[in-house]
Amino acid sequence: MTSEHDKRTQGAGLQDETVALEHAAERLSDRFPEVPKEEIDQLVEEHYEQYDDAPVRDFVPVLVEHEVRAELDGETGEAE
Repeated sequence: MTSEHDKRTQGAGLQDETVALEHAAERLSDRFPEVPKEEIDQLVEEHYEQYDDAPVRDFVPVLVEHEVRAELDGETGEAE
């Protein structure tokens, strides 16, 4: 059974995760100005979905940003 505290904590965690993903998308847009913002948002969402069942959420936004950056680096021919 989920307590009210657990529900509030989960909601806050999801909100923090959403904000972190939005910031990641902004950083990716700054790094790849030639890629439309809508495409970056879509890539972030696609990569984020693979972590739906991840029990530990702390690093999900960082992992998503890393994966999308690597994918875009490959598409644009840029190197880190």
